[in-house]
Amino acid sequence: MATPTPDLTRIRTLSFDCYGTLIDWESGLTSDLSPLLTRLPPSHPFNSLPASNPLLPVQHFNTHSEHLWATQPTLSYDANLRESLRALAADEGVTLPEGELEAIGDGPGRWPAFADTVDALRRLRRFYKIAILSNVNEANIARAVSGQLGGAVDAVYTAEAIGSYKPDHANFRYLFGKVKEEFGTDVDKGELLHVARSLTVDHVPAKELGLRSVWIARGGDKPEGYGTGGDLEVLTAEGKLGFEGVFQTLGEFAEEVERQFAEREKGK
Repeated sequence: MATPTPDLTRIRTLSFDCYGTLIDWESGLTSDLSPLLTRLPPSHPFNSLPASNPLLPVQHFNTHSEHLWATQPTLSYDANLRESLRALAADEGVTLPEGELEAIGDGPGRWPAFADTVDALRRLRRFYKIAILSNVNEANIARAVSGQLGGAVDAVYTAEAIGSYKPDHANFRYLFGKVKEEFGTDVDKGELLHVARSLTVDHVPAKELGLRSVWIARGGDKPEGYGTGGDLEVLTAEGKLGFEGVFQTLGEFAEEVERQFAEREKGK
């Protein structure tokens, strides 16, 4: 899809979704669903997937997780993961031992970053402050920031600290207040740009609140890659998206940022 690229040289702060954008949430979660998947027969739809939808188990899991975001907004994300796995197992008539349910709770602290993430963050940090707005709990994201993300982050704001989960507008308003207080970044002047993969959790509320954003698609621009990020065709038809640029990877985004700043320097 062709989307004009915005002027990225007037931005002061980038806010990021973490899981799905910086960290490979879908593959990490798929791995942590193995205690359930190995207890299901090979013929089960989760184990004999059509090539067009390899993320079916994750999508079913995510339905439970998002329900808990809405109905139990103060439940920490590690508990959300455990309860979502318990509910998914119950759907399939499986009872998992408590130890296996507990193990998924620290998944976000273990799941790998995308190959382009750390290098891109370090390049972007030359030009901007870097903030994360995440639904993951404090302990897990602290491990990820110091580990998989190489510490290349200036601030982290979590659902656990805020008391609600994205796409709740309260999370974004908290972000707006914090970046103004900590970095002098004014969202009303267009100085904050949100960088995210999920359409439903990040880009829909961004448009609703007038927050500038760019989409890191990571294959989500094709139906087979929609995963848990939302249906691009439906959301576009409904007029719910307003991102200003599309990049397949964070590395591509960093390249465009560097190109624009280099052009600006030439023009001085």
